[in-house]
Amino acid sequence: MVIVKEMSEVPAVDVSHGTEVVGAVKRVLIGPADRAPTFAVRLFTLAPGGHTPFHSHPFEHGVIVVRGRGTVLTATGPCAIGEGSVVFVPPDERHQFRNTGPIPLQFLCIVPVGVET
Repeated sequence: MVIVKEMSEVPAVDVSHGTEVVGAVKRVLIGPADRAPTFAVRLFTLAPGGHTPFHSHPFEHGVIVVRGRGTVLTATGPCAIGEGSVVFVPPDERHQFRNTGPIPLQFLCIVPVGVET
């Protein structure tokens, strides 16, 4: 069965903790609860000055920026991102998303099922 929902109606979870993750909210738009067998789609919102941890994981993921601007920090340095940017993060690649703009940075993050959604 096809599932249709509004992004704004999906519960938002504050995933900020300490100085590692600042000003971050996550919504699982498509995931295990929707019976998605191979992937999950998450919407992250980073407040101005907010960021994710500088981290890596053993799976790849894709990111699509839908609002705002920022940087993705990699082992080789920062890359500017903004509305319409598409980012591929390979497995085990250290990375961090950072909001450098005056409005919230929002991006979709698509990951394989079986990882923390």
